[in-house]
Amino acid sequence: MFDKRTLIAFLLIGLIIIFSPAYYRLITDKQLPADTLTTNDRVYNSSSEIPGNNYNLIEDEVLNEFSLPILDTIPEKIFSIETNLFTADLSSKAGGSFISFKLKDYVDYKKDFVELIDQKSGSINLGVEYKNIVGDEIFLDNNFYTSVSDNSYIRVSDRPYHIYFTQPVDNTTITKTLIFYPDSYVIDVVIDLTDLKRLGLIQNSFLLKWNGGLPLTENNHKDDISYFSAAIYQGGEIITHSRKSNKSVSGSGLTDWTAIRTKYFTSAFIPQTESDFGQIFVNNDHDKIRNALNYPTYNMEIGLISEELAQVKLYLGPLKYDYIKSLNVELEKIMNFGWAIIQPISHGVLLLLTFLYNYVPNYGLLLIVFSLIVKIVVYPLTKKSYLSTQEMQAVQPLVAKMKEKYKNDPQRLNKETMKLYKEHGVNPLGGCLPLLLQMPLLMALFIVFRSTIELRGAPFIFWIQDLSAPDTIFNLPFNIPIYGDQVSLLPLLMGVTMFIQQKSMAVQSSGQSKYMSHFMTVFFVLLFNSFPSGLNLYYTLFNLLTILQQKYLTPSKRTLKPA
Repeated sequence: MFDKRTLIAFLLIGLIIIFSPAYYRLITDKQLPADTLTTNDRVYNSSSEIPGNNYNLIEDEVLNEFSLPILDTIPEKIFSIETNLFTADLSSKAGGSFISFKLKDYVDYKKDFVELIDQKSGSINLGVEYKNIVGDEIFLDNNFYTSVSDNSYIRVSDRPYHIYFTQPVDNTTITKTLIFYPDSYVIDVVIDLTDLKRLGLIQNSFLLKWNGGLPLTENNHKDDISYFSAAIYQGGEIITHSRKSNKSVSGSGLTDWTAIRTKYFTSAFIPQTESDFGQIFVNNDHDKIRNALNYPTYNMEIGLISEELAQVKLYLGPLKYDYIKSLNVELEKIMNFGWAIIQPISHGVLLLLTFLYNYVPNYGLLLIVFSLIVKIVVYPLTKKSYLSTQEMQAVQPLVAKMKEKYKNDPQRLNKETMKLYKEHGVNPLGGCLPLLLQMPLLMALFIVFRSTIELRGAPFIFWIQDLSAPDTIFNLPFNIPIYGDQVSLLPLLMGVTMFIQQKSMAVQSSGQSKYMSHFMTVFFVLLFNSFPSGLNLYYTLFNLLTILQQKYLTPSKRTLKPA
């Protein structure tokens, strides 16, 4: 049995819970200036009303008054939008959610325009969510919004175009504006929840969400999946989600961007007003339902301040370095350029490729020119390696005699052998060091040629019609581990050049070493069979130039320095 004091305490607690929302609305309304405009009074007449906007916007439509329709009677409205770079279908659900987004300059493995909205996910992108004062999650992405635009087809050709969406919420009105540009993959998203502050949003913030991830676009699904990832960039540090983890990755604080990527494409939120939160995670429910290949469906969210107009740039397009770099938010860090020591070299390789393309507008011919340039650059190192190898060959008869003389005394053998090298000026590592110095460049070339979008779909000649894909001459009825299910010609030619290169070296090596070199040749042929033809073309050309260098630019005989 409760005593009188306990009953009074429970009664007071109940009254506080019941009347708290009304009290907070009362004191919030009193704090609003008398001349504050509500959303119903707001008119977007210029770009100056959009904080952080760097574009000189031209108004296409002026929204004079928002209506407050009954949600149950609002039909879905689909807008077909075409710019110089993409076509998109935009639903009025969630106040503008993409149901299709196709890039005009890129085709997928089905020879259709690349689609960046996963048609199987059924998820809402550009959804909005917030928590009210009692902690309830309010989702603003499950209803159809009202739009004042009557045009079902919109061509954005010479100036920006605005589409406005509105929805009443708790006797207030929220708005979302999407701004499209003729020659940009950036869509500005402007969200106005300022009227909701009288309801007391928790921490005066809300979430903008991208659900559904990105779809597969490449014929080699496994290779495409290997590049799937998501990241948050905060305070100069990039936080990447591990696909092996089912946990979400989040960070509180000033957020520069969140992004989801595949091998060649990305979706990124770049806040232009203050963002205090970022989160990325895998939607495992979608993966189990629709994923036989088990590729991750990434979702991302950013937190935005509700007390002001919130503006976010949505970048939805190719991972092309020039485009990404021009955004000036270091979004290029989501691209793969290798380890830190290799990244400057990878950047240099990519910049040189794109520069040369202005003068050699065929990437196949460009790779020939590029391999010649690289061979000239590394010529001093390779020459030094050849000369050192010849010195080692010349001293081998003396080393053989030394082995015979001290075969029962390994320590003495090592000591006398090193003395012999020193007397004749031979460096046993002289052939290895130049090759080791070339390794960062070779690794950078491997990374760039394998993942750069510039080679995607680029034809060369004859059977090589896509430098980002294997140059298949016929398919096999079965799959061979490592090798794949097709036969490519360039890896076979590369293997031939490797064999000729080894023969031209004329190294006096043991039978075991010869077998090992032949084994490595066969292994590389098998491994490179499923690699992009651009990469195989480069290595084949590089080997041919190396053979010519060995034949014509390297002394045929090296005499020993007198002891």
